[in-house]
Amino acid sequence: MSMNSKVKHPYIEILDTTLRDGEQTPGVSFSPQEKLEISRLLLSRVKVDRLELASAGVSEGEAQAVKEIIRWAEPHGFLHQLEILGFIDNGKSTAWISGVGGKVVNLVAKGSVEHCRLQLRKTPTRHIDDVVREIKRAADAGLEINLYLEAWSEGMKKDYPFICELIHAVGELPVKRVMLADTLGLLSPDEAGRYAQWMVAAFPEKHFEFHGHNDYGLVNANSLAAVNAGFAGVHTTINGLGERAGNLPLAQFVVALHDFTARRTKIVEKELHHASQLIQSFSGKRCPWNMPVVGSDVYTHTCGVHADGDQKGGLYGNKLRPERFGRQRDIALGKLAGKASIETILEDTAWNTVLSPEQKEHLLSEIIRLGDKKKTVSVADLPYIVAGVKKTPLNKVFRITAADFTSKLHGLASSHVAVEFNGRQAEASAKGDGGYDAFVKALKKCLKEFNITMPKLVDYEERIPPGGRTDAIVETTITWSYGGRTHITTGVDSDQVLSAVAATEKMINFMVQ
Repeated sequence: MSMNSKVKHPYIEILDTTLRDGEQTPGVSFSPQEKLEISRLLLSRVKVDRLELASAGVSEGEAQAVKEIIRWAEPHGFLHQLEILGFIDNGKSTAWISGVGGKVVNLVAKGSVEHCRLQLRKTPTRHIDDVVREIKRAADAGLEINLYLEAWSEGMKKDYPFICELIHAVGELPVKRVMLADTLGLLSPDEAGRYAQWMVAAFPEKHFEFHGHNDYGLVNANSLAAVNAGFAGVHTTINGLGERAGNLPLAQFVVALHDFTARRTKIVEKELHHASQLIQSFSGKRCPWNMPVVGSDVYTHTCGVHADGDQKGGLYGNKLRPERFGRQRDIALGKLAGKASIETILEDTAWNTVLSPEQKEHLLSEIIRLGDKKKTVSVADLPYIVAGVKKTPLNKVFRITAADFTSKLHGLASSHVAVEFNGRQAEASAKGDGGYDAFVKALKKCLKEFNITMPKLVDYEERIPPGGRTDAIVETTITWSYGGRTHITTGVDSDQVLSAVAATEKMINFMVQ
């Protein structure tokens, strides 16, 4: 999509609703402390324009969480960037929002005649009257007001005169923004653009925003279509959290807007991946490995032809360079690897080991053989494979010689660890929240004896083959941050904790060698 440089709204507002609509994802519930940390990140670092924090009247715990966020936001100048969903409920939402210290209400009205008649059991005229009264109540309470039209997309298909009547009725009232929802993700990009054009043409003075859902996988295209038609704002969630197929993912929309249109946002692109990781951690919902911008594998070349083209002239890249988002490009090693893959890895790791052309061929064959067995070969695995290729077994410089664990139903786990490094020994004990946590704390004490700093753990994943056997082999894959790059190590054992210990030992050896 392209646009002329002269547009009505060159700057697009982003309302992020991860904390409200995103929390409607099945199984997702953020604690008050998590909500506060997410708010700080999104407002201070990611630079979203506004946050939708919660729905009015949900619970006492929700009220306390909102109060905590407001208490932090006010001295930092973010108070009027915090919004709370309210309802047409004779002032109950207004009172709740005022009671927690909120200043902005997003009032939900119905955007279709069918919703008025069947859900509310009211005539469209009666509903419009109720909306007008609710807006006046909120204004009298000193709240800034935005108006949501729920199921607007359904209304545009059948009830356009009703929508026009509703917006005319609130035209003289203090409504700052009109937020139009494709609540069930029903629109195609053509429809989203056409209906948005109708709204802008009929009410050119209004600030319209698009709130889309992703039931057909079209929410990003629909949001761009609405923006191209003249809408001034768009609603997002981190990683597309939301009920059913979710909402508009912030990262995907921002990069598409920046690269395919003349419009801009305040979003700091280098913070998008960090925000994605935080939300994955707090929500327990991993985003797809191939999700644009933030997916774990979107900057990984598996095909040797691609690695070759990148090495010779950046032939397999686009504007979505990993450096743009504070990430790095990786080469995956497996059965599709090629010479360029190996050479790129060898150069990047800056090893002193020099392989002859024949040895590189042998190394490549070995990686392909392992890939055929569905084994993931990481950069940290390469020293051991190289050693085998060179017929010179690689001695472990660092060894974990003992690792004992005790877990309790009530109380902290404990671990005793003994290690050996360059002929020196060290051992330590520690308690932790689980066996691996206790192990890591004890290991850190040992490493301190050798002036070795433990790498930062970024991600931790266990894989157990299907079948339900209690003695099944466990594969633990750990992602680390070290030396400004991410590294992945894998350990295998029939004991879950010991498989993680093996992956950790492999990473320490990679560091010290």
